[in-house]
Amino acid sequence: MSSCQCILMEDLMMKQVVAKFVPRLLTEEQTNRHVNVCCDLQEELKYDPQFLTKVVTGDESWCYCYDPESKQQSCQCKSPKALRPKRAWQAHASVKTMLISFFDVDGIVLREFVPPGQTVVFLEGGEMIA
Repeated sequence: MSSCQCILMEDLMMKQVVAKFVPRLLTEEQTNRHVNVCCDLQEELKYDPQFLTKVVTGDESWCYCYDPESKQQSCQCKSPKALRPKRAWQAHASVKTMLISFFDVDGIVLREFVPPGQTVVFLEGGEMIA
């Protein structure tokens, strides 16, 4: 071990940790909004236990082509009292396509890859126009 490593590890009790990857770093307002929506859904379930069987929800995800940074490349030192570092996922390359999916309590209802440059619009009644 080098002198610097000895001081960091033994004297300052620091150790190397890998940053925890999270999809996004949310603001406090966004986090509070998520918590409030979850509480509202829990309240609805108290009044109607079958509530979730009537829900179809959707999500969209960008599928990227990129080389992620390895865990070893993201290592850094931290003190025993410091929080584990966080960082958002690596910026993506320009090669991408969007995947939209809809699901209910039984599983996936629909999944589609949207061609580049195309907009997706959902009409009342669930009809999709690409």
